[in-house]
Amino acid sequence: MKCKKQVKKMRSGFTLIEMTIVLFIISLLILIIIPNLSNQRKHAQSVHSSAMTEVVQAQIDAYFSQHPMAKTVSFPELAKGGYLTAKLD
Repeated sequence: MKCKKQVKKMRSGFTLIEMTIVLFIISLLILIIIPNLSNQRKHAQSVHSSAMTEVVQAQIDAYFSQHPMAKTVSFPELAKGGYLTAKLD
């Protein structure tokens, strides 16, 4: 009887090997996840840039449709006319 109680007391915690394995698995998961998050951020920035380019092009087209005699237009002119209201990054 006494031996069983001693065995239970010794097995109440995690061993060093178990903790090392858990830390190793967590490290592997982090090594897999971090590059994917970085790639997702780059992709999102690329999509945002493409969308902003399309918006600006649409506003330029709108400006030229309302001012058919204009040959060129600048960003300050688009902003002054209300075609662009946000600061472009």
